[in-house]
Amino acid sequence: MKAKLLIVDDEKHIREGLEKALSTDGYDVELASDGKDALERIEEGDIDLVITDLKMPNLSGEELMREALDKFPYLPIIILTGHGTIENAVEAMRNGAYDYLTKPLNIDKLSLIVNRALENSSLKRQYRELLNQLKKKYSFENIIGKSTTMKQVFETIEQVAPSRANVLIYGESGTGKEMIADAIHHNSPRRDRSYVKVHCAALPETLLESELFGHEKGSFTGAIARKRGRFELANTGTIFLDEIGEINIQTQVKLLRVIQEREFERVGGEEPIKVDVRIISATNKSLKEEIEKGNFREDLYYRLDVVSIHVPPLRERTDDIPLMVHKFIEEVSAENNKEIEGITNGALQALMSYKWPGNVRELRNVIESIVVLTKSKVITEQELPSYILAKDEKSSLRVPAGIDLAEAEKRFILFTLENTGGNKTKASEVLKIGRKTLHRKLAEYGLG
Repeated sequence: MKAKLLIVDDEKHIREGLEKALSTDGYDVELASDGKDALERIEEGDIDLVITDLKMPNLSGEELMREALDKFPYLPIIILTGHGTIENAVEAMRNGAYDYLTKPLNIDKLSLIVNRALENSSLKRQYRELLNQLKKKYSFENIIGKSTTMKQVFETIEQVAPSRANVLIYGESGTGKEMIADAIHHNSPRRDRSYVKVHCAALPETLLESELFGHEKGSFTGAIARKRGRFELANTGTIFLDEIGEINIQTQVKLLRVIQEREFERVGGEEPIKVDVRIISATNKSLKEEIEKGNFREDLYYRLDVVSIHVPPLRERTDDIPLMVHKFIEEVSAENNKEIEGITNGALQALMSYKWPGNVRELRNVIESIVVLTKSKVITEQELPSYILAKDEKSSLRVPAGIDLAEAEKRFILFTLENTGGNKTKASEVLKIGRKTLHRKLAEYGLG
């Protein structure tokens, strides 16, 4: 579907000149001669981008922008200005304009800005729409994903959260296992009760048992007072045991008793302490392999793995990367008082092509570094780390066996677009498809 542009200028030759140029680029262009008529057209709700002059009768470009953004906050607006009103254009950008150009106009530059603004706006809309869906259906604001695998994760969370069942979350480091645990607790009947987190791998074996179950005064050197353990603190609530595969056999025995009998003794104590705690655990190991090695109790495994959730690595859900990138840009920009408007298609493609061994955590760290260091408002390929841009085979595309035809087509289109430097006209010629078809495909991928 063509993007619909609205050009607003009281000078007829400028309106018609821009209409001719942008129609050639494949856009559906409409015209308005003043701000009042333009606002009425915008209020119909199907305009994708506005290009407006600043000085106009009835309603100025600044007033038009203010009114339009009040109703459509993600509508990109490009300001046209004469040399004498550049300060006004800069002020308009502070108030929400996407960019500005001075007259006489450079059509090639305008075309690039329009393309970039539409890409950025599309990504913002997708992100907001998905976030609203998640808030409405799941309230998983911190977990972003529209891929098939993540939808399955969301469905499992929705089903298991209201229950008492223990949950075991599998996934590589950095995939967001803790956020899954958070979502389960905060969507459960225990949401208003204690939620205690324990990173098992971060605690020495000698201290882990004391941390989990507490200790009595004098039970060991340094135990100068009675201490309540994490299970006691989590009573009637939820405990999250991260990297559960790291706990030793002795602690596993005591943990098994807590699950079976709902009671334990503090280290050095004799009095049984009753608790009602839901256990959510996570691991980046295969616990079945650990059982075979004799490192993990099989009976404990089946008590913990009542319901299992596998969080896929980022390389297996590249469709989610554009949404994550936008989310991280928005978050980090706010944290660092920066005004970053978006990212170019080329840079986004490079991020989607990288394998991300550190998964979501690595992606966020990369975006944070770029946002902090960049001096521009739009992230480009030049600002990405060199290891992300490095490619062994630029001229060939490998499609793994087992993927469906739609995914293979998507990879081939994006590969072709990448090798034509983002030039959609050249890409459509290579692919032997029309520009409209290419634009529609890219829009389906969240890139158009």
